[in-house]
Amino acid sequence: MENFNMSRTTTFYALGLSYKKADATIRGKFSLDAKAQSDLLAQAKTEGIESLIVTSTCNRTEIYGFANHPYELIKLLCDNSNGSVEEFREVAYIYKNQEAVNHMFRVGTGLDSQILGDFEIISQIKIAFNLSKSEGLINTFIDRLVNSVIQASKKVKTDTEISSGATSVSFASVQYIIKNVEDIGNKNILLFGTGKIGRNTCENLVKHTKNGHITLINRTKNKAEILAGKLNVIVKDYANLQEELQQSDVLVVATGAKNPTIDKTLLNLKKPLLILDLSIPRNVNPDVEQIPGVTLIHLDYLSQMTDDTLERRKQHIPAAEAIIEDMKLEFNIWMNGRKYAPTIHALKAKLNDMVAGELAFHKKKMINFDEEQAELISSRIIQKITSQFASHLKDENTSIDESIEFIEKVFQIGQLAPKNIPSPIEEKYKINLS
Repeated sequence: MENFNMSRTTTFYALGLSYKKADATIRGKFSLDAKAQSDLLAQAKTEGIESLIVTSTCNRTEIYGFANHPYELIKLLCDNSNGSVEEFREVAYIYKNQEAVNHMFRVGTGLDSQILGDFEIISQIKIAFNLSKSEGLINTFIDRLVNSVIQASKKVKTDTEISSGATSVSFASVQYIIKNVEDIGNKNILLFGTGKIGRNTCENLVKHTKNGHITLINRTKNKAEILAGKLNVIVKDYANLQEELQQSDVLVVATGAKNPTIDKTLLNLKKPLLILDLSIPRNVNPDVEQIPGVTLIHLDYLSQMTDDTLERRKQHIPAAEAIIEDMKLEFNIWMNGRKYAPTIHALKAKLNDMVAGELAFHKKKMINFDEEQAELISSRIIQKITSQFASHLKDENTSIDESIEFIEKVFQIGQLAPKNIPSPIEEKYKINLS
């Protein structure tokens, strides 16, 4: 495996947790709102982290960055969320170097999404990148990598049909409502929260239910009013939430609150109520199910719904993977060039020093020594030697790290990389880095 070290002591890691092993409760503990993400970046700068980005969505929370040991990044995550190292260890994944690069490409192109082909995550990666860049936490490696992933995402989306058809959490929620609520066109639907998922759900509700009784409530009323103006739905004040709940047949909760905003104390129902919680952390307390007539559905259940659209999307996975491999190859060629460039420059400097010494020696020994001609010939020879080494390092069959180490040892340039020895932290937490 290639080692993507930007220095001799730090390694590139991708670590986090996702829907694959972490349920909604655990994902909620590790979720990071905008303030927590900013605090994490500030702490990273204080602790000397070279470069990183952090993403947090309803399906995953991840850090991509450089560290001496992954625990430095794990600590950042745990310090700025409600999760613990022990909980992280139970459900998390840690990739390094090439595996970390592979992971970001699959995430960014929708192949690792909870619903195959859902490209929402790429916008989150862009936001995370811009936030880290504003804090001076983007080095050349992550800059190039993120841009390569963005290009791969665009190409997969435009050149394959892996995202064809309407399949997303918001669409799945509306389909569930239509299938499980009779006469949906005449029911009272209340949407609480107008973030990204809330907006998409509202648009799908208007489009597919033909319902004229959709009400929006948001803590910040003007955000709901902007959406309502586009979709011709009703807006009510946050203060009217409890009153509106009593009149609703369907409640969709998609807020960004850290704690439940709906519980059984708010509900004084006189008729059945279907509640869909599309939030991470969970925004509906499970105690609502103690009330007769209440049905609670969480987004994890909706994400498991499969249909013909998803089956058709699976057929396009090989084409998407081929695009990813092409983009990774371009990135790795660039990366290898950056890896050996310092060694070639150092080699050239070493040879120039040797030449300077020899020219000085012969200038003293030879009366008619043509220094200018000797320098010209020497320069051409040095260029040929360094070009030969560069060609060797560019060869795809060359072991870059071994060759660089050999050149440095023979010509006595640079410092050799230290051997990988498990740290006390790695021993303590038994984190598998392979």
